[in-house]
Amino acid sequence: MHIKLQKSLFILMGLFLTAIGIKLLNIHTLTFGGTAGIATLISFMTNWTWGILFLIVNLPFFILSIKKLGWNFSLLTFLCIILISAISDLMDYLTLPLISPIAAAIVAGSLIGIGVSFVLNSGASLGGIHILALYLEQQSNINRGISLFVTDFIIVSSAVVMFGFKNALISIIAITVASFLTGRLKSTVKPSEVEYQTSDSKSLQNS
Repeated sequence: MHIKLQKSLFILMGLFLTAIGIKLLNIHTLTFGGTAGIATLISFMTNWTWGILFLIVNLPFFILSIKKLGWNFSLLTFLCIILISAISDLMDYLTLPLISPIAAAIVAGSLIGIGVSFVLNSGASLGGIHILALYLEQQSNINRGISLFVTDFIIVSSAVVMFGFKNALISIIAITVASFLTGRLKSTVKPSEVEYQTSDSKSLQNS
């Protein structure tokens, strides 16, 4: 019970840190990679909030998670997606200070990297590319930090048209910092020892 409570607190803390980081990027017209970046791009083109768009964009990955990573992990991840969507929309009522774009990218990248690590190391994820990164790490031993960086770099590169080359380049700083921290703060717990792995995911690894 104590371990579950500790993991729940780390997940909640991770969600708040990540939400603040995303908010900091948004107010400086910067973006991020993965489904968070996709939601950001669409939010600038529509009147929909980032939280709602993030939830919608992640739905297809939820199906992949159920098939490849098991029900326990998938349901916990879906709960995290709902929570961060709600937290992010509540962040619209929070005023953050404007700083230089480069400083914002570094601070936001650090917050997101630490926040995502808290969530991943507690046996959940924020959906989207994180699900794919965890799957590749389990199946091919590819460090999740590398997977996140490559996919995020591709997505942010497509943002050049909307935000301009300068802001897209600065956004890559945030991705680099976040990916580095996510890779470095990787839990030392072996996959077979992580609670979220169900019998389905274990049999998948043995196949």
